[in-house]
Amino acid sequence: MKKALIAMSGGVDSSVAAYLIKEQGMECIGATMRLYSNEDIQIDSKTCCSLDDVLDAKAVAHKMGINHYVFNFSDNFRSEVIERFISEYEAGLTPNPCIDCNRYIKWQKMFTRMKELELDYVVTGHYARIEYDAEKNRYLLKKGVDETKDQSYVLYNMTQEQLAHTLLPLGKLKKSEVRRIAEEQGFVNSKKKDSQDICFVPNGDYAAFIEGYTGKTYPEGDFIRKDGKILGKHKGLIRYTIGQRKGLGLALDRPGYVCKKDMEHNAVIIGDNEDLFTRRLIADDFNWIAIEIPSEPIKIKAKTRYKHREQSAVATRLPDGRVEVVFDEPQRAITSGQAVVLYDGDTVVGGGKITETEYNI
Repeated sequence: MKKALIAMSGGVDSSVAAYLIKEQGMECIGATMRLYSNEDIQIDSKTCCSLDDVLDAKAVAHKMGINHYVFNFSDNFRSEVIERFISEYEAGLTPNPCIDCNRYIKWQKMFTRMKELELDYVVTGHYARIEYDAEKNRYLLKKGVDETKDQSYVLYNMTQEQLAHTLLPLGKLKKSEVRRIAEEQGFVNSKKKDSQDICFVPNGDYAAFIEGYTGKTYPEGDFIRKDGKILGKHKGLIRYTIGQRKGLGLALDRPGYVCKKDMEHNAVIIGDNEDLFTRRLIADDFNWIAIEIPSEPIKIKAKTRYKHREQSAVATRLPDGRVEVVFDEPQRAITSGQAVVLYDGDTVVGGGKITETEYNI
């Protein structure tokens, strides 16, 4: 009998994933990751990975008759997710900590624990699919059937070994079907709302979190219009991201947008909406999934944010291993620190972290 380690967050998705795998006849062990204490990051319990979530996961596991454990990965989460998030904001980037959590915690740490326990699979409630292509002798990562919930974008770092030992049972289901199954099974979390924000910054105030966590204050500097005119004072570079319009506190004669963060001079450059469009980016730390490392440019589609629809582009691997992506049409507010993920239809070709963009400002 195959054995699976179920990553149970306490939410409805991972609970239904556990149920579906158990229904397939596998021996299941539920595991909830302890990533931080609420007191450490000064939040209440209304976010994922809280004590309430642990209790919900334990209740669902008990109802299904499977063992449930809590794994303390808080030290790893602090170093690989929270501190990475802070250092990238301090460097002028806009990171996606959910990608780092999937890479360094959900798979790296859970995968290691799965092997230590001599189990066969890690199971999560992500909306994506894994298929084996016999002709290519490769495991493929594909979009979830429910396009409104597809999470393939945040899983682009998965290796062939991880894909071979991971099950994503929700990939072929709609969210409405998952809710229905949870209600039919009487799960305590069947009506629980989905988590929308970064788990350790549930109110969305990243700057306040960073200042509270580090004890630092970030100095004011100048808002500078693209023609060089000083428009006013900003409240610290960590408070701004490319494309931002709201919350600038400036009285302008026309809409102004953050187009650049000048780290050397501690300045925020303000431009017009049309200044935010570019066709080109460079990505580093690239992971190829569907193909071997390409020696020639490839025509693909690419997306630069989780909520964006992918657009036609050409990807070229550079001699140093970085990847240049040139879009057919200019894209708005491509932001360093985010991920670019390449698609061929519903298949993830690969992805990497955006390190350079090219704006005419």
